[in-house]
Amino acid sequence: MRAKGISYDTGFACNGLLGRERFDAELVRRELTIIRDDLNCTAVRVMGGDPDRIELAAGYAADLGLEVWFSPYPLELTTDEMLSLFADCAERAERLRQRGAEVVFVAGAELSLMNKGFLPGDSTDERVALLGDPEQLRTHIAEVGSRVNEFLAKAVEVVRTRFGGKITYAAVPLESVDWTPFDIMSMDLYRSAEIADQFADGIRRLVAQGKPVAVTEFGAAGYRNAGDIGARGLEIVQYDGDSRVPVRLDGEYTRDEAGQATYVRELLEAFDAGGIDSTFVFTFALYDFPHRPDGDPRDDLDLASYGIVKVLEQGSGTTYPDMPWEPKAAFTTIAAHYAN
Repeated sequence: MRAKGISYDTGFACNGLLGRERFDAELVRRELTIIRDDLNCTAVRVMGGDPDRIELAAGYAADLGLEVWFSPYPLELTTDEMLSLFADCAERAERLRQRGAEVVFVAGAELSLMNKGFLPGDSTDERVALLGDPEQLRTHIAEVGSRVNEFLAKAVEVVRTRFGGKITYAAVPLESVDWTPFDIMSMDLYRSAEIADQFADGIRRLVAQGKPVAVTEFGAAGYRNAGDIGARGLEIVQYDGDSRVPVRLDGEYTRDEAGQATYVRELLEAFDAGGIDSTFVFTFALYDFPHRPDGDPRDDLDLASYGIVKVLEQGSGTTYPDMPWEPKAAFTTIAAHYAN
């Protein structure tokens, strides 16, 4: 594996609201330093909905010598709004590249699920629900692929006129992306119980297409058997109807940090064996899903988090006394794998 990475959340923007309130410049710089020095990462995918935040974090990562995957992540935007976001971010990414940084531009992620106009449904929840109804989903597959590729052709044109580095897109399999205009094929790739026996073959088929392949997102939530449902680990979370802020879990779940670590290790080994070029564990921290060990177990949102550190609402951790979080078992697993 060439680029050993993790994603870094700067705050997702949805319906005018921006997540991750705790976004302090010195905290960001320190976390990225830990990502390089202690996690042994050589690359970081800087994700979010606010261009200023992405640029700030990406700049710190570049200063640390990390390969930067500049990744604006649109949520519930129209195609015109997405193109405007990409144009802005491409100019910022090019400024960073001109400073000598190694930068890859990620022109969005999972667009058909996360944004309007590709699949039926007025919200992300409605569109994602189609994944649980394969029969209905099949009736839309051809149309989805056509719409996604038509948009991505415009997006690549917008980005290439402003950015001189490599370009990719973080896809989901149902989108049937035409990779011709991209430099790297990238997939958000989770292993669920339903596809576990096909997973290794799927990796080999991707790599056999000839272009470098990146896995831009993979990981598991921190409760027992979460790995069996792969990307759907957050389905146990109840959200505020207006703000979409996570409120509590829909029941009581058993913490299983060892299970999360095992899942991540197994996928890293599979990606190594299959010839994947770059990997980005999802994710370093999800600040909107804090660890609440006291009180009602349903309030411990960290159980649903894909973060490899558990965020504390108050105080600091023990391992890193200057940080508002404590590493989970997956932190050590990733550090050991990337060191080798």
